[in-house]
Amino acid sequence: MDAIVTGSAGLIGAEAVRFFAGKQLKVLGIDNDLRSYFFGSDSSTDWSRRQLETELKDAYQHEHIDIRDYGALERVFKDHGDTIKLIVHTAAQPSHDWAAKEPITDFTVNANGTLNLLELTRKFCEDAVFIFTSTNKVYGDTPNHLPINELETRWEISEKHIFFKNGINESMSIDSSLHSLFGASKLASDILVQEFGRYFQMRTACFRGGCLTGPGHSGAELHGFLAYLVKCALTETPYTVFGYSGKQVRDNIHSLDLVNAFWHFFENPRSGEVYNIGGGREVNCSMLEAIALVQKKTGKQLDWSYNEQNRIGDHIWWIGDTSKFQQHYPKWRLTYDLDDIIEDVIEGVSQRLNY
Repeated sequence: MDAIVTGSAGLIGAEAVRFFAGKQLKVLGIDNDLRSYFFGSDSSTDWSRRQLETELKDAYQHEHIDIRDYGALERVFKDHGDTIKLIVHTAAQPSHDWAAKEPITDFTVNANGTLNLLELTRKFCEDAVFIFTSTNKVYGDTPNHLPINELETRWEISEKHIFFKNGINESMSIDSSLHSLFGASKLASDILVQEFGRYFQMRTACFRGGCLTGPGHSGAELHGFLAYLVKCALTETPYTVFGYSGKQVRDNIHSLDLVNAFWHFFENPRSGEVYNIGGGREVNCSMLEAIALVQKKTGKQLDWSYNEQNRIGDHIWWIGDTSKFQQHYPKWRLTYDLDDIIEDVIEGVSQRLNY
């Protein structure tokens, strides 16, 4: 087995499985559809697992394993040993709202699960490349203390600030901020991945993403806002915008562009690296702008309302600076703009809903 992908039926996991299988790697996927436990049966990714098994046949092997189960994971790593060249770790509890409901579940999935995978990589395939899908929530609410101005449809950082040109870089502090419990569990994972890289000289990287999206996203109210926004528009389901006048800004990256970044790192890995990754200045939008674009692309009027209470720890303005990654891997480029992303998400959601 050449590669292990955790969360293999999820948005990034399934994209990674297809991408690396397309590069002639044999891929083993680990996914137990915890997403349906987190967000309900409508958000299940089991359809994605079936699709992967049908499409890829012998190039893909699936294991229904909870990443908190060290013994079950150990059997996989023992079976394949140093034939494993790559671990792409995308499995997670991904919502900061949901984390507050079950903090122990959130932490054990995100932090303990990551530690299990790192230790098994060290024991059985220490030369493998370990890629971790982290999050911008590791910075807590520190971005909310940046000087921002209110424009007609969005918040925007002051033009005088160092982050105005390219966005927020990796120099932002992770200390003295409100992270949300999700942010705390992902930060613990992020630091573990860095530490195993530096302390044990393992080839590891944390990719701190903004909004990750694509046609394979099983969007839910608490996670995956573009996919859920599209789903609500197509099904005429009411949608709620929480706080900041609906002008909060997110950069957005298509799952394929993100996985292509993983490939570049895999080809020329480093130890204990951290990268902000996302759409950056090229691909971003506010909630109001996203609603307008989805309505235009679907031809449907969204039934949306506004709740002035923002979600705890939510960012007012996030645009990540990808300059560091682009300096290390200058051949990597974004290939999907915002229109492309929305159209691709609409197509993916429509197919699953039979619209």
